[in-house]
Amino acid sequence: MSELVEIRDICKIYNPGENEVKALDHVSLTIHEKEFVAIIGQSGSGKSTLMNMLGCLDVPSSGSYFLNGRDVSRMSDNELSDVRNKEIGFIFQGFNLIAGLSAIENVELPLIYRGVGKKERLRLADTALNKVGLEKRKNHKPSEMSGGQQQRVAIARAIAQAPPIILADEPTGNLDSASSREIMDILRKLHEEGRTVILITHDNDIAAKAKRVIKIMDGKIVKDSADCGMSTIMEQTDTSF
Repeated sequence: MSELVEIRDICKIYNPGENEVKALDHVSLTIHEKEFVAIIGQSGSGKSTLMNMLGCLDVPSSGSYFLNGRDVSRMSDNELSDVRNKEIGFIFQGFNLIAGLSAIENVELPLIYRGVGKKERLRLADTALNKVGLEKRKNHKPSEMSGGQQQRVAIARAIAQAPPIILADEPTGNLDSASSREIMDILRKLHEEGRTVILITHDNDIAAKAKRVIKIMDGKIVKDSADCGMSTIMEQTDTSF
C-alpha cells in the first residue's frame, strides 16, 4: 500500500512566547492507503489538534504534512478548502446536520458546493443513504430521527462523493451502545471497501475496533500498534487512555 498521509516532525504552538502551549510536539506519522487507524488520547492530549492537521483544518507551526504526495502544510486557505472538499469526508460527534433539511438534502448540500449537477448529486446522495441503511428515511428531517440515524446521515454526507479519507472525530460520542455498534460496523465496512478510515476517540473499546491504534499524550505519539503490536496497546486499561 502506498503512503497516503505523511507527517514529518510537526509542532503546533499556541500563544507563542512566555505562556506558549505546545499542542503537538515533534510528531511524525505515516498512514497508508486503506488503513483503519484509531488515534486515542485523553482531553488535552493533542488528538484534536492532530485531527485538525490531518483534516487540513489547521496548519502546523513547523514541520510538514504530505497528503497524497502534496505538501498541504504550505497551502493557502483556498487551496486547503479545495483539498478538504475533494480528499476528506468528515464525520463529527455533533452530526452537524441542518435541521430544516431532509436527510437526502443534507447529504446533497456539500455536493452543491462542489459543483455537482442536480441529477448526479441526487444519485450520489441516494446511493450513500442506501449504503448506511436509510433508504426508508431519506425524506425525514433530523428531528424525526434517532441519534444513531442522524449520525448515519452524517456518514452518508461524508462518503457521497467517495473521498479517499474518512476522518471521524468521536463519531459515537453522543450515542448509546447499540447505535455506537451500528456506526462502527458502517466504518468497518467502509474500510473493507477500500476507504482509509481515521478515527479520533478517547474510548478504548471504540479504538479496539480499528486495525491500528495510535496513542497520543502531551502532544507526542507514545505508542503505535504498527510498531509494538495491537495487544500491547489494548492491554493498557488505565485512565491515561
